[in-house]
Amino acid sequence: MKAMILAAGRGERMLPLTRDLPKPLLPIGKTTLIQRHLCRLAESGVESVVINLHFLGEKIQQLLGSEQFGLQIEYSLEAELLETAGGIYAALPMLGEAPFLVVNADIFTDFDFNSLVALDQIKSPHLVMVPNPEQHPDGDYGLDSRGRLTSSGPTYTYSGIGVYPSRFFDSMSHGKLMLRPLFDAGIEAGQLTGEIFQGDWTDVGTPERYDLLKARFR
Repeated sequence: MKAMILAAGRGERMLPLTRDLPKPLLPIGKTTLIQRHLCRLAESGVESVVINLHFLGEKIQQLLGSEQFGLQIEYSLEAELLETAGGIYAALPMLGEAPFLVVNADIFTDFDFNSLVALDQIKSPHLVMVPNPEQHPDGDYGLDSRGRLTSSGPTYTYSGIGVYPSRFFDSMSHGKLMLRPLFDAGIEAGQLTGEIFQGDWTDVGTPERYDLLKARFR
């Protein structure tokens, strides 16, 4: 299975840390956020990764090159920021027709990607959900007894990790679009599945959350 890391955002909420450094390159211990993802993806059997780039993307390319941890790396360059769904759509020619794994670069987690790599025949998206963090108490979606995502019920937060069949993006055309409208339509049609992850997960979205995370690795 191929994977994509979403790394094109400007990281404006992380200023001043991201004034001259893209958020995926923020150091965590002896490595960076994005290199940690690459290492764990390689350990799960992923062989190639596409990374979308926009803000200071050349610094990510300079650090990672075309190979890390045995992974082949390609880059999808965005002249303008295309948001989450738009960035994935632009990278589809590199991702191919088989289902692929997507990870947000700006999360920290010990999630085991092996279980998702095994979903190489899925027909609809499968999202990893987490208990609602303090900064997002209302969550995103519910999960019924069959593992289907719902728009009601006890809610969970989308972790930024999922597996997608390429045809999920058939209704799109090139341009800016978030994933949320596609999720909403897919859930309305009863097409999206999910699972709950109770392990280590942090949305590294503010300097304060980053400082708390860094302190764990001193």
